[in-house]
Amino acid sequence: MSTPSEPPITAGIADPAPLGLAAFALTTFLLSVANAGLMKNGTGDAWLGYAIAYGGLGQLLAGMWEFRNRNVFGATAFSTYGGFWIGLALWVIFVAGHQPAGSPAVGKDIAWILLAFAIFNTYMLMWSTRVSVAVFVVFATLEATEILLVIGNFMEAHGHENSGWVHWGGWVGIITAAAAWYASAAGVINGMSAPRAVLPVGKAIWAPVESPMPRGV
Repeated sequence: MSTPSEPPITAGIADPAPLGLAAFALTTFLLSVANAGLMKNGTGDAWLGYAIAYGGLGQLLAGMWEFRNRNVFGATAFSTYGGFWIGLALWVIFVAGHQPAGSPAVGKDIAWILLAFAIFNTYMLMWSTRVSVAVFVVFATLEATEILLVIGNFMEAHGHENSGWVHWGGWVGIITAAAAWYASAAGVINGMSAPRAVLPVGKAIWAPVESPMPRGV
């Protein structure tokens, strides 16, 4: 037990990144298979509950734990996309669900939402080069997914129903989910097998350069 003059002893926590990546992957997969037209016999809304409970809350918790780990990149990414999934689900339930079927306003709304997150994703994509190749691939494919869906939803809102952009955005979204699942799986098994990495994730593309000047100068 520490005395009042000593700093409190805190135990380390497990890496929350595999949880955040898995939550993101599963929810992205469910929405993407619907966008790709592969969920023809379903409602197309299988992703909705998981956007709140797993992609949303699971990622948000992972982001909070990344703050505990002093990982600013992971904390920002997971917390933001956790909020994205919760916000998107609430928008579908409380806004889009009350619009007439085929309303162009729905397409415009979702296009603007995705455009806003594509802007955020752009600088996170650049900074992901300082993490690993696996994480960079997740953000790169996500960037492509968001751009395709932005274009597709804007076009459909203006009467171009069969433009194909949303369909292809769904397929790229499936690739995004696969990349996130791989990064998650690598984080789990590599965390269990330290110090030996079992699944490669690749080194940082843009490796931090140590300053030759001593600290404090």
